[in-house]
Amino acid sequence: MKSVGILFPGQGAQAIGMGRWLCETYPKAKTLFDQASEILSYDLAQLCTQGPEAQLNETAYSQPALFVVGMAAASVMRDQHPDRIAAVKAAAGLSLGEYTAVCFAGGLDFADGVRLVQRRGQAMQAAADAVESGMASVLGLDLEAVQQLCDDCRQDGEVLQPANLLCPGNIAVSGHLTAIELLIPAAEAAGAMKVIPLSVAGAFHTSLMQPAVEALRSALEEIPIQNTQIPVYSNVDASPHQSASEIRALLSRQVVGSVRWEDSIRKMLADGIEGFEEVGTGRVLRGTLKRINRKLPSDGFGDG
Repeated sequence: MKSVGILFPGQGAQAIGMGRWLCETYPKAKTLFDQASEILSYDLAQLCTQGPEAQLNETAYSQPALFVVGMAAASVMRDQHPDRIAAVKAAAGLSLGEYTAVCFAGGLDFADGVRLVQRRGQAMQAAADAVESGMASVLGLDLEAVQQLCDDCRQDGEVLQPANLLCPGNIAVSGHLTAIELLIPAAEAAGAMKVIPLSVAGAFHTSLMQPAVEALRSALEEIPIQNTQIPVYSNVDASPHQSASEIRALLSRQVVGSVRWEDSIRKMLADGIEGFEEVGTGRVLRGTLKRINRKLPSDGFGDG
C-alpha cells in the first residue's frame, strides 16, 4: 500500500499483560516505559504487565498506560519495519488515542505527552467522580434509533447522548447512570442485538466532563505543541489538521464532544488513504474497520 493511516486505540483497550512483549523484546520500548515511570512516579511496566487490574482500569492510570504502549510500539515499528512507517501518510486515534497520534506525528514530545495524558486522565477521573454516570455500547441499531432512545430515556436535567460513533451498528451512549439503566431494556425492545455497559469511570464525551475542560485547557497551554509532520484526523470534526493551534483547541473540545470515528475513517479513505495499521494493544479498531468496509486492508503492530 502506498498510503496508510496509522491508528491508536483509546480507553477500554487496556488489559493486563499489555506492553510485556515489547519490553521483554526491545530495549527501546523498555526505555520509554522507564522514562514514563519517572514522570508518573510509579512503575508503569509493572502496572501494565501485572496489575492490579482495578488500578489499570482507572482513568487516571489507563490513559498514560495506553499512550506509552502505543508510542513504544510505534517506536519499535520505526526500527523493525521502516517500510511500513514510510507508507504512513496520516494518523488518528480513538479518544485518548488521538494524543498518541499527535505525538507520533511530531506534535508532542514523548515526555510532554506523558505529562499531558496524566493530567487529562486525572481531570476526567475527577469529573467522573462528581456524578454517577457511565457509558454503554448499543449494538445493532443506527444513529437515528439510538438518538431517539436517548431522547426517550433522558429525564429532566439528565444527560444521555450518543458519544462514540464507532461504526455501523456500534454506537456508545454516555450520560447519567439512571438514564442508561432505562435505555438498556428500551434498546433491547427496539431491536438492539445487545447493550453492553462499559467499564469506564463516567460519561466521557458529554457535558458532564465540562469540569475537566478547564484543567485540560490549562495543561494544553503549558505544554508545547508543534505543527505535525502528517495530518492528524480529529475526533471532533473528522477532518485532518496539522496546525498546532488547531490541534490544541480540538484536544480541549474533544473531552466533551462526540467521537466521530466512522466519519474520520471515511474521510481518510476519501482523502486517499488505502489501508490502516492499528498500533498499540488490542484489535478494537480493526474490528470497527471491518464494519465500515469489510474489504479494507488493515494490519496491526503491538500486543494485539
